[in-house]
Amino acid sequence: MPETLEDLIMMQPPTADRPLLGTMILLVEDSRHSCEAMRLICQRSGARIRRAESLASAARHLRSYRPRIAVIDLGLPDGSGLDLIASLSRSESGVDGIIAISGDDTLEAAAFEAGADSFMAKPLTSITAFQRKVLNLLPAGQRPEKLTAPLRDQVAPDKVALRDDLALAVDLLNGRHDATSWAYLCGFLASLGKDADDPALIRLAGELDCTAVQQRPKVALSARRTLEDRMEELAPV
Repeated sequence: MPETLEDLIMMQPPTADRPLLGTMILLVEDSRHSCEAMRLICQRSGARIRRAESLASAARHLRSYRPRIAVIDLGLPDGSGLDLIASLSRSESGVDGIIAISGDDTLEAAAFEAGADSFMAKPLTSITAFQRKVLNLLPAGQRPEKLTAPLRDQVAPDKVALRDDLALAVDLLNGRHDATSWAYLCGFLASLGKDADDPALIRLAGELDCTAVQQRPKVALSARRTLEDRMEELAPV
């Protein structure tokens, strides 16, 4: 007998309009904006989602839960998602499939080399596209015979999620400016800019990436002001 409502939901068979019922997905992603998009996609597909924002958090989740699918961002605050993909692909974790995601589509080959079963470039906005990726990785007996196209295929994360990510970027600019921290900051902003369809963020990430070490404190001050102004624009009225 199921002990919780979640247990009961996980026991339900998939349907044409909710083809991922019974599927638990572990999302390893540091961006709130990307997480919100994935939450909406999973909600409308019937899947349950657990979020880990780092490699360390993902390890804890994998000890506590048994996801069927792992969706792993390649740029994480404490290392590369490629390392987690390689570890999972070699282990007997029970994961049916690994989907690598990234704002940098040039990393697709590296993701497959590490052991990913599939790759999706950000932004992730299509419910149908994600459903098909996941269903291709599940055993045949756990797929519905047909799919019903959603009335609205595209999801749009709330601007609050983007504001949270900008706040994180400001915190990073206030922190250490060593090579590892700076590279993560630039990658985070570039991916966020692509995910949020914000060319200004992409340009800022490129400018920061080209900044000489000795100029980083001064450039960080200017970038912080730019991001804070952007956050003001997104503040609730």
